[in-house]
Amino acid sequence: MSDEQFMRQALALADRAAAVGEIPIGAIVVCDGKVVGSGYNLRESIPDATAHAEMIALREACKNLQRWRLSDCTLYVTIEPCPMCAGAIVNSRIKRLVYGAADSKAGGVESIFRIADHDALNHQVEIRAGVLEDECRQKMKDFFRARRAAKSADAK
Repeated sequence: MSDEQFMRQALALADRAAAVGEIPIGAIVVCDGKVVGSGYNLRESIPDATAHAEMIALREACKNLQRWRLSDCTLYVTIEPCPMCAGAIVNSRIKRLVYGAADSKAGGVESIFRIADHDALNHQVEIRAGVLEDECRQKMKDFFRARRAAKSADAK
């Protein structure tokens, strides 16, 4: 499967997040062409500050593969990972990170910080940004537009 096909799976997970009122971010971990971990944001639902899509997908991949080193895996995520998730990506030794849209407010990979491929760290991740970027960005815009409209309606 192509990066675009795997990103579509991550986008479907983002829809699941939105359906339960969570910020619509989805992530999958792929090894040898198979999805070994998946997740979507559950911060509000659990509640847990670390329940980001990437963290959930990484935990599931480690559990399913029975190892913490994911050096032969690719992580697909709809939005650029935050610094916490970028750190977990480096620590899990993910080989490749593929993400959809940049996050200019909290990006830990390229927008604000460059954690995933920083020269000072003991592992650098291959990065591919912009896969299905417009769809990933639009999903976020639609979610926040609907949230603002609901708040406005509640205020009346």
